[in-house]
Amino acid sequence: MLMDREGLWFRVLAARDGGGGWFGECITKKVGDGVETFFWTDPWVAGIPLCERFGRLFDLAENKSASVAEMFSLGWQWQPDLDSGYTVRGAYHLLTEQEAVPLDGVAGLIWHPHVPLKVSSHAWRLLRDRLPTKVNLIIRGILPLAEQLCVSDCSEVETAQHLFLSCSMFGSIWSLVSSWIGTPLVTAQTLSDHFVQFTSSAGGSRGRRSFMQLI
Repeated sequence: MLMDREGLWFRVLAARDGGGGWFGECITKKVGDGVETFFWTDPWVAGIPLCERFGRLFDLAENKSASVAEMFSLGWQWQPDLDSGYTVRGAYHLLTEQEAVPLDGVAGLIWHPHVPLKVSSHAWRLLRDRLPTKVNLIIRGILPLAEQLCVSDCSEVETAQHLFLSCSMFGSIWSLVSSWIGTPLVTAQTLSDHFVQFTSSAGGSRGRRSFMQLI
């Protein structure tokens, strides 16, 4: 028997619920092929809509009424394991195997007596993702979603990490800097890791670290 939200049977059950939630606790959402289940607004994962769990992503989503089937058809792939796909175990191992750099430790490298205060302040804002990148401006409602692509016309979303590390135009500056000072190219994937590794890339002496920190 199908449940009709506008029918008498449903209204009687809802009225007898009395605010205790017994009826809601006894039913679940069956996703099936996902065609009739909204990806963002239906509580199909752990009983909480994804628009509430991931508010920022929902704000950036172009199609807020997409179904689960439509999102599946976009062809997302889990890059760390293309054969088996995403698993909780695989994601856990990926996170635990990476050595995270505490931000407090990185922040200690920002301030240098020979670096202008405005430059150190810029680095401080960068490591905390406080720079006015297009993504941050969109989140604050200053720019429309259509303006999210990088200013270099590389067709990628403009985040701080993209601008300073992976952009085909701006990110390539690091190879020129490394060639200029004669140090190995740093290939860290996060801004904090890059800051620490670059500072120590010229060697272990205090003078060399201070020189790299200054750059």
